[in-house]
Amino acid sequence: MSVIERFLGFVYRIYLSRTILSEGLGIYQITLTIFGLLLTLTSSGIPITVSRMMTRYRAEKNERAVMQTVSAGIIFSLSLAIPIVLAFVFFNRYLSFIFSDERCMQILLIVLPGLIFTSVYAVIRGSFWGNKDFLPYSIIELAEEAVMLVAGIVLINYSTSMLDGVRRAAWAVLISYLFSFTVSFTVFLKKGGRIVAPGKVMKPLVVSSSPITGMRTATSLINSLVAVILPARLIAAGMTKSQALSLFGTAFGMALPILFMPGTLIGSLAVVLVPELSENFYKNQKLNLQKNIERALKFSLFVAFSIIPVLISYGENLGVFFYDSQEAGRYLSRAAVAMLPMSVCMITTSMLNSMNLERKTLLFYLFGAAFMLASIFFLPKFIGINSLVVGLVGQYTITGVLNLLALRRAVGKKLDYRKFTLKGLAFALPSCLFGFMLNNVFSSFASNTVNCLAGCVLCAAFNVALYVLFGMIDIKNPKNIC
Repeated sequence: MSVIERFLGFVYRIYLSRTILSEGLGIYQITLTIFGLLLTLTSSGIPITVSRMMTRYRAEKNERAVMQTVSAGIIFSLSLAIPIVLAFVFFNRYLSFIFSDERCMQILLIVLPGLIFTSVYAVIRGSFWGNKDFLPYSIIELAEEAVMLVAGIVLINYSTSMLDGVRRAAWAVLISYLFSFTVSFTVFLKKGGRIVAPGKVMKPLVVSSSPITGMRTATSLINSLVAVILPARLIAAGMTKSQALSLFGTAFGMALPILFMPGTLIGSLAVVLVPELSENFYKNQKLNLQKNIERALKFSLFVAFSIIPVLISYGENLGVFFYDSQEAGRYLSRAAVAMLPMSVCMITTSMLNSMNLERKTLLFYLFGAAFMLASIFFLPKFIGINSLVVGLVGQYTITGVLNLLALRRAVGKKLDYRKFTLKGLAFALPSCLFGFMLNNVFSSFASNTVNCLAGCVLCAAFNVALYVLFGMIDIKNPKNIC
């Protein structure tokens, strides 16, 4: 269902890009990034903590404490969310300095009540996990995305201007949050859930959730800083507000979501692999640990190397196909190289977290993030919006290399992935050339849609064929990556 959910979200983003355009998408993206930071502060560590504590108390046959845990989570989240909402409602004029464009504050105030709804929903989601009841959570998440899609299309269809369209898109987000809160709370009550006095459960919940919230807040804060600093630095470099927001919307709202889509595959692998790696690590099964790490690394590299040539050779076509924007496509082609370190960074971070090394991954992330912030602060004057590409490549490279070194120390042996990486780089060059050739041939007689569909598939297939031809993948058993 997560794949369908992401697909709906991507379809909605395409719709937004064609209705509120790149400037509106920039305003929308910046606003939701700041909202995401606020949501991280109020509830990011709560769901997993509620789930863990429920499992513990249920093992102790303490059902009263199970209900107290959920109640404590809701009360704690609301105690954070409500003051934040009130602060922005009554003092927004003093907080508007957060944004480089005052219109973003207007949009944030529309979405802001959703902070209360979503904070409560986050706790109930944790209770579903604690009860190992994943179906309601999955259905609600999918339905929430569908509600936002439908509400957004209906509302934006009647917009009278770009900014009015952004406002209506914000109302669609709020409606979807209200929907997920209402449905989840109803399901929670029907399944026997109750709100009771939290008792002594509140303190351990706060103590346990705080480190997780701190780590995720750091990540969300960096994303928020990028959304605030980059447009401001583009304006300082001589652009108008409209130009800066339009470029930011094109890069951050259109191109990068396509770039991050393969992360779904890597994330799915991480979900499956993490329990096995944890078992290998805690049982000191060094050989199995090494093999599983190497296999996951090679799979992530294979995913990246299979897609990078497609994005480089067909990026501009894909920008037109999805967003009717050549600029988004050109940016996608330039940013494609970031997919390689990004894939390594994603999988290695998950693996280190499975070994209880979350503090190291946070530290490594911050080192990489420092490079990103330096890039978007100093480089826009010289290379404009491309400073984000430089920042992404540098951030993920620094974090990925540090993660790999930490994994090597954890295993105690060299990890076998270098030859695979060099061969992947060698295959990428002819695959890119093949993609450009296909693009030239198909564009001479076929529409852009046909060109994209046929060319991207053939380009990726050509790359995969090289892996099979040189014995790096066993076609009879694709899990075996050499």
